[in-house]
Amino acid sequence: MSMDCTSFDHVSNKSGNFNNIVQPLLTDLYQVTMAYGYWKSKKTDERAVFDLFFRKNPFQGEFTIFAGLEEILKFLENFKFSSSDLQYLKSVLPSNTEPEFFTYLSGISAKDVTLYAVPEGSLVFPRVPILVVEGPLPVVQLLETILLTLCNYASLLTTNAVRYRIAAGDKINLFEFGLRRAQGPDGGLSASKYAYMGGFDGTSNLLAGKLFNIPVKGTHAHAFVMSYSSLRDLPSKILKHKSTNEEIDFVALCKNWHKDLSIQLNLIGNEASEGELAAFVAYAIAFPDCFMALVDTYDVLRSGMLNFCAVAMALNELNYRAVGVRIDSGDLAYLSDMTAQIFRSVASSFNVPWFEKLEIVASNDINEDTIYSLNEQGHKITTLGIGTHLVTCQRQPALGCVYKLVEVNERSCIKVSEDMEKVTIPGRKNVFRLYGKDGSPLLDLLTQKSEEAPKEGHRVLCRHPFMESKRAYVTPTRVELLLQKWWSDGQICQSLPTLDVIRKQVRDSVTILRSDIKRYLNPTPYKVSISESLYHFMHDLWLQHAPVGELA
Repeated sequence: MSMDCTSFDHVSNKSGNFNNIVQPLLTDLYQVTMAYGYWKSKKTDERAVFDLFFRKNPFQGEFTIFAGLEEILKFLENFKFSSSDLQYLKSVLPSNTEPEFFTYLSGISAKDVTLYAVPEGSLVFPRVPILVVEGPLPVVQLLETILLTLCNYASLLTTNAVRYRIAAGDKINLFEFGLRRAQGPDGGLSASKYAYMGGFDGTSNLLAGKLFNIPVKGTHAHAFVMSYSSLRDLPSKILKHKSTNEEIDFVALCKNWHKDLSIQLNLIGNEASEGELAAFVAYAIAFPDCFMALVDTYDVLRSGMLNFCAVAMALNELNYRAVGVRIDSGDLAYLSDMTAQIFRSVASSFNVPWFEKLEIVASNDINEDTIYSLNEQGHKITTLGIGTHLVTCQRQPALGCVYKLVEVNERSCIKVSEDMEKVTIPGRKNVFRLYGKDGSPLLDLLTQKSEEAPKEGHRVLCRHPFMESKRAYVTPTRVELLLQKWWSDGQICQSLPTLDVIRKQVRDSVTILRSDIKRYLNPTPYKVSISESLYHFMHDLWLQHAPVGELA
């Protein structure tokens, strides 16, 4: 693999669905036991509708990004129990399970399923159906756990990435460095894909780069520096001039620059580690066009920066340009500021203007709070490498999507609960996003499937699902139908957008969202409403199913 001067490499995408373990048995046992119960009750031909949604936005925020649709659709393409799956099910289900049930399972697929979904990369909000799944009751029941698995983490991680991007702003590069901390290889690959979707600029994960055509970036670790003890460790001291191809004693050149810079920068040269200098020389000889050094192995200001600048200026003399430095510990705001000052001093003293624009990469357990703190302190970081807190979503490890039955054989269903948050909105529904005069979304409106769609320029009454007095008239300037048909008659029925197209969709969606909704502290809740017709239908059904208490 070759690297250019920014350490990026693009490799074509050869595999859309990267996870071979996403198969029908990746589910909970009770999904199969329910399917058997439906089969025994002769309910296999009953048509059911399920809504997949969540009840609360993650990370104490007020927006979420939907992700995972492509993986869901590719799973539906391959949804079929194998003979080994059926043999295993026979071994774990009760011995009195009728053999004909396994014959039934062997013949099912997603050919009779219809799936509607919000486009991947869209903003979504609590109670709004992200997916609507229609089909034979046992079949769509069997899909529940896998659909939840495929969109829960994807949506959570993409949302987390977007929040990091908002915190960092548009001028700082963000790279995902979390593979070694992720929850297994699947978590690592998913994190790289969905971090990029959410606005990160690339990853350190080579397999993700290959599978998804994501830019990859990396330098070296502290171990590389510590493996050298002196310049005598270097078997080769020669580097060819980039333009003339002349062989130059690069070690001697670096030593001369080391001496000159220690005087010019008023740094005490004998405090710098010779082993670190040797490591930087070795790395520069290996990658003269993309030399970036990790400068905090011993001391950033007393050793790392002098050694880096000496090697970078020696490279410059041979017509190469270094890329920058990475700092992985210490006071990142202060060290980045001092590093930028040193870069400016070298640029000015030796008339190399580009030196002032070298990258300053910071890593070291960075989270969303860290970024806001760095912003408040003032810093000169140009790139952030973020791992653990991004890929594990430490602030909130689960989104909490649910999959609820809303209709069977055209009979609407409602789940009643003493906890109002858990009461479901029944029946087939359409979801519309209504936009205001400034082009930003005002609210999402759920309507009954049979209702006429709201129209631009026409006033519509929007009601809170549970609070009778909360209602408002809205006259939208634009109306967007959110739920689109993506799977029908056993096939994907729309062309799937590329990862870069979805990434742009995420960016555009977040850009037009009001700033008070996406702010870090005390964001304004986004309104999700239901139509007047759906409000009355829901509450009438609720009263029919809610038990009536009796006082003695």
